Amino acid sequence: MAEPPPPPLPDFSQSVKLKYVKLGYQYLVNNFLVFLLVPVIVALTLELIHSNPHDLIHLWNSMQFTSLHILCSFFLIIYTLTFFLMSRPRPIYLVDYALFKPPRSFRVSFGGFMEHARIVLADEPKSVHFQMKILQRSGLGEETCIPPAMHFIPPRPTMQLAREEAELVIFSAMDSLFQKTGLKPKDVDILVLNCSLFSPTPSLTAMVINKYKMRSNIKSFNLSGMGCSAGLISVDLAKDLLQRYPNSNAVVISTEILTPNSYLGKERAMLLPNCLFRMGGAAILLSNRRADRRRAKYRLAHVVRTHKGADDRAYGCVAQEEDPEGHIGIKLNIDLMTIAGEALKSNITTIGPLVLPASEQLLFAFSLIRRKFFNSKSKPYIPDFKQAFEHFCIHAGGRAVIDELQKSLRLTNEQVEASRMTLHRFGNTSSSSLWYELSYIESKGRMKKGDRVWQIAFGSGFKCNSAVWKCNRTIKAPMDGPWADCIDKYPVYIPEIIKI
Repeated sequence: MAEPPPPPLPDFSQSVKLKYVKLGYQYLVNNFLVFLLVPVIVALTLELIHSNPHDLIHLWNSMQFTSLHILCSFFLIIYTLTFFLMSRPRPIYLVDYALFKPPRSFRVSFGGFMEHARIVLADEPKSVHFQMKILQRSGLGEETCIPPAMHFIPPRPTMQLAREEAELVIFSAMDSLFQKTGLKPKDVDILVLNCSLFSPTPSLTAMVINKYKMRSNIKSFNLSGMGCSAGLISVDLAKDLLQRYPNSNAVVISTEILTPNSYLGKERAMLLPNCLFRMGGAAILLSNRRADRRRAKYRLAHVVRTHKGADDRAYGCVAQEEDPEGHIGIKLNIDLMTIAGEALKSNITTIGPLVLPASEQLLFAFSLIRRKFFNSKSKPYIPDFKQAFEHFCIHAGGRAVIDELQKSLRLTNEQVEASRMTLHRFGNTSSSSLWYELSYIESKGRMKKGDRVWQIAFGSGFKCNSAVWKCNRTIKAPMDGPWADCIDKYPVYIPEIIKI
């Protein structure tokens, strides 16, 4: 009788939970210096235990320190500590922020939007059908808002109505910020405002200063033409100014004024922004004052900016121009997502060493070496950014943007939930969308002390900008704000195609 075959070897990939092996590896690499110092400290401690007091006194006397040596050493220590404290960058705190919530009368439903499109483009049924297809796949909901000028048939993109929209959005956000923080307008030291497509004279910063009667020596900056990533550019500018001026604060305002930018032509590449962009605005208070440390919500850890404008394709992929009939609009090129992917790759290559744990950086380095010297066809290792951040705020530029970043960064549905729900509830609010996403996370009660937040934004030029914040204290779900009356409804299921 034949002997029974030997039992098969166990499948170690199934029997061993490899995630625990990976966790152990990460812990070892990330705490390598600690493990290295422990034996040294133990050895010194044992040596001190076995030494008697006479040996220690003899060692001290043998060094032959004079009063001059002690004085010089003391002076050197004081000088080194002073130089270190004076030269290190000041911490930048985000005290609080406020968001504009459009009134319900500004709401535009899918049916209302398409009715307007059919009337305005009565002779262009293909353009109307194109807009309907975009809306069906956009990820937007029925609660997004457009300004009053765009509710007219045809729209009225006048300077007066554009100023009225700017005043409504900006002043509403500023009033809310002053109320939440207790800051007085005359106490604002630095004012930075970004609005890409509406840059009147006097400037929007001058409009704010005039409204709130701010100080004559306020440092004000008005940024335009920088696209949806301009909000983080404004934060970076404010950060640099706060490093220069101690004991100061800065108010950053991010918005986009839609009234003068409604495209009235029939070019498909220029009709896309009409379908996606909606009203929104944010006002943020930053400070370098020690007194604001306890009450601040976040501390700014890093800002990384990537500009691909040297490449002609990247420079022209998002541009304001005229169509053949003379209508002005924003043209989005077909290779926009490819260029955005290249910009993101450059940005994460820079930000990775600043935020990733040592274990992920080593794995990435080994992957590069393997591809360079051994097997160029092997897949590159994609760092696990979930090891570096608890929350992700991806610019809600459109469904395709969020899908692409979720795939590239291997994020879960919950980690991109804030971006998808912001797009659904408020649409693409340009540079302010990141703050609606952060507010969503807070409104869900998910923001805890020590949590790290990664904000990622894209803009014309072409730019990809990142900001990293560390939560300063556990944040309770706010009772007011743009999500207060609807947060319990979210998250909602968003089908691939919505029937209109």
